[in-house]
Amino acid sequence: MAWLDNSGMSEPSADAYVKAKPCPGPSSSLEEWLSYCETLHPRAIDMGLTRVQQVAQRMKLRFDCPVITVAGTNGKGSSCAMLEAILQQAGYRTGVFTSPHLVHFEERCRIHGESVNASLLIANFVAVQAARGEISLSYFEFTTLAILRLMSLAGLDAAILEVGLGGRLDAVNIIDADCAVITSIDLDHTELLGPDRESIGFEKAGIMRAGRPVIVSDPMPPSSLATHAAALGADLWCLGRDFHFSGDKQQWAWTGRARRFAGLAYPALRGANQLVNASGVLAALEALRERIPVTAQAVRNGLALVELPGRFQIVPGEPVLVLDVAHNPHSVAALAANLDAMGFSPCTHAVFGAMADKDLAPMLQRVGPMVDRWYFCDLPTPRAASALALQARWQAANQRTDTSSSVHADPQSALNAAIAAADPTDRIVVFGSFYTVGGVLKDGTPRLQAKHLG
Repeated sequence: MAWLDNSGMSEPSADAYVKAKPCPGPSSSLEEWLSYCETLHPRAIDMGLTRVQQVAQRMKLRFDCPVITVAGTNGKGSSCAMLEAILQQAGYRTGVFTSPHLVHFEERCRIHGESVNASLLIANFVAVQAARGEISLSYFEFTTLAILRLMSLAGLDAAILEVGLGGRLDAVNIIDADCAVITSIDLDHTELLGPDRESIGFEKAGIMRAGRPVIVSDPMPPSSLATHAAALGADLWCLGRDFHFSGDKQQWAWTGRARRFAGLAYPALRGANQLVNASGVLAALEALRERIPVTAQAVRNGLALVELPGRFQIVPGEPVLVLDVAHNPHSVAALAANLDAMGFSPCTHAVFGAMADKDLAPMLQRVGPMVDRWYFCDLPTPRAASALALQARWQAANQRTDTSSSVHADPQSALNAAIAAADPTDRIVVFGSFYTVGGVLKDGTPRLQAKHLG
């Protein structure tokens, strides 16, 4: 398993670890606890869950409500948000664990739609520290155990757990879920998960459990998913076989094994790919209908009201602003398709920052034809590619003569430059790492005011 840093993504550099700090106490701040967690574990990769399982057993960690785990390359956060919204509309008390966060760590845990406060987190950090004893935990493992304990004690009717990196060896996978959802599978973190979709699919399949439903919403899933489900004896639900969706410009419909919804409004989360995610969500709810039944009205209301910052989020104003955490070739391709569907814009300005280990060439190639001005930015993590390095990669591949680029110290500076250069009818797209989108959301959602022309 990869040791995860405070972004919840992949491991920090060797220099990121420092000598362990004194253990904080119950009266310490959340920031002090998070800083402490960063120093607890060495850089070495450990491909097992033994340590985190041992601590969970000491904590007697268990859930008394239905649990849904969600894994995949893209679409996990959207699927979790739609599950949460529908279940809340059905009257259930929900808990959601998701990572990474955009701005504040507390975003990683929502209880009945609200981010938890720091004091609740700290109490559970104290409990993890007391239980772990001599066992070393990474930042991600420590904080995940704290959040899982918080959720297990919150009197939930349903728990929704987003699986971070991979699936089989992710800390979340210590929980035996009642239903697993696997969204789209694509190439990302190949150095840890394998070089192709088949090997990555095998890692995602690790969240399956014998005799329990697993929903696969990828329209063209790798065969490793079905192979693992058959070997394990999991109840495999596949898009196109066990559940289907169709639609026109006004509405869409969904059909499952024993239930059908017609005349549905499109989800409030924008993008054509959201119908695929929503279809998987409805299949999961059908699979769990005996334990957490939902009405058609709860489905309609939940899809209409669902919110998730940073997923093709359109901020009204002049110029229009689009925020999207697309950070791999598959998600950037979806972003490009969604931008194309928005219609004509005289000039598209793109603020972009990304991790150095990303497959940048296809990402830049997919969205490049739509971007007229680039604003590359540094990010506050040693894993990030520098703005200058991103610009160099773009310059090496760019074949257009009518484009320009600049480099900036951080996402907000890049956005400010884009705003200064943009006309009211232009559009600005901020995309890439969670750090990129989070960097422009840290002071709240930006409000763009049109400049007067002429």
